Amino acid sequence: QLSMSLNSSTFLNEENAQGPKRNRECLGSLESQTPSSFQDNPLQQLQLASHKVLEKAQKSGRSKCPRCNSSRMFYCYTCFVPVETVPTKEIPTVKLPLKIDIIKHPNETDGKSTAVHAKLLAPDDVTIYKYPCIPEYKEKRHEIALIFPGSNSVSVKDIAFHLQKHSKKAVCDNDDDCSREPFLKQAKIEPKEEENLSEFIASNRNERTGLKKIIFIDSTWNQTNKIITDERLQGLLQVELKTRKTCFWRHQKGKPDTYLSTIEAIYYFFVDYHQEVLKENYKGQYDNLLFFFSFMYSMIKNAKCCKGKE
Repeated sequence: QLSMSLNSSTFLNEENAQGPKRNRECLGSLESQTPSSFQDNPLQQLQLASHKVLEKAQKSGRSKCPRCNSSRMFYCYTCFVPVETVPTKEIPTVKLPLKIDIIKHPNETDGKSTAVHAKLLAPDDVTIYKYPCIPEYKEKRHEIALIFPGSNSVSVKDIAFHLQKHSKKAVCDNDDDCSREPFLKQAKIEPKEEENLSEFIASNRNERTGLKKIIFIDSTWNQTNKIITDERLQGLLQVELKTRKTCFWRHQKGKPDTYLSTIEAIYYFFVDYHQEVLKENYKGQYDNLLFFFSFMYSMIKNAKCCKGKE
């Protein structure tokens, strides 16, 4: 569940250096290829917003960040906003059932991190911190889970059970009356407005699990030790995504293919959470978290394909 790296700017610079003709011929979307070419594309079934805005921006080349005026491709990875050639209104927005804190290692190159995808696509639910400037989680540890593999990690489906134990312990730590009902059984609050019913239902289910926030670490595997051993993260429930395999093109050599890029880990966590914890059928609600990732995957795959034919 670690961040590998994504450097779209470097990749595009390398491709552009080989000429605009090759870009036009080789960097078309996978949708234009025959069905047989989809067989080894694990992202083909995603329900995504149209990539036309990114295809158009890619042909135009780098553009300015509207905030810092830096030259970027698609988005600014320091300001967390799309560039001028990518209108914000044409970028999908994903509403998440939980808040996300992403802790980024200070040596992780901004332009190579997929964490920014989450901030761009779910801006109201994602906060990115650069280590060591991170929050204190001790008082809320019964409401938080850390996505990280380890000997004590649990699966997504077991989150509610383990957080209930954390919740009961938190009540006892702060109240001499340990006979009080645990967090999971507290009274429900009725929705104030009918149009907010769906959000209320999701929120109410989250209340029953006790989970309110999840934490992801954005770094290479070799950089994680300093962060994961930080005292502010001790005592948090650790959750591991054991069944998913990465599609990332910068996968670190010698590491299992279950070590996902940051945006993959976020996406797969919510798919599992939706099904295993909220007990709802998944209908692509979070697929657009991979909006940028899937476009890069297709672009790089096509470029490698064309290179092999030359």
